[in-house]
Amino acid sequence: MKSTKGATRYAKALLELSIEQNKLAITEANMNYLIQVNNDVKEFHTLIHSPIINADKKIKAFEAIFSNFDKLTNLFLNLIIKNKRESILPEIAQSFIKQLKAYNGITPITIVSAVALNEATKTAILAKVQSSVSGTLEVTEKVDASLIGGFIVQLDGKQIDTSVLSQFNNLKQRLTK
Repeated sequence: MKSTKGATRYAKALLELSIEQNKLAITEANMNYLIQVNNDVKEFHTLIHSPIINADKKIKAFEAIFSNFDKLTNLFLNLIIKNKRESILPEIAQSFIKQLKAYNGITPITIVSAVALNEATKTAILAKVQSSVSGTLEVTEKVDASLIGGFIVQLDGKQIDTSVLSQFNNLKQRLTK
């Protein structure tokens, strides 16, 4: 939990600097690339978590890996490394993207259904959700056949579960009490 709070604070500082210096798009691209490198390159994960590699060597490695990054982002990364917080860099990058979406009025929503939804159903679901949310919805659709039928809507840490699987589980709990 502590690292999440720290990541949120660092991400907020980077967001504020990016707004101040009018570099939101560049910083967003840099953070997305950092997330991609973290997810795709196992050695990067090892680098940021290694207590053996000192800060100077990590800074040089970061300069080589992220040579195309903007000066603001590079200075930020150097600060993070000097403060020995590089292990939370992926969380910082994800928090930055989340905060940037909130700043731009974009609300991520995930719809999980047993089968791909037709346009009419998707439009009806989104209309209901849009009425309770200000801003633009960023929709991610997923298919999970284990739901049997129905759908799950995930929004801002909340979940609306109308799946058949959930109804079966609720019925099972009531019958076994």
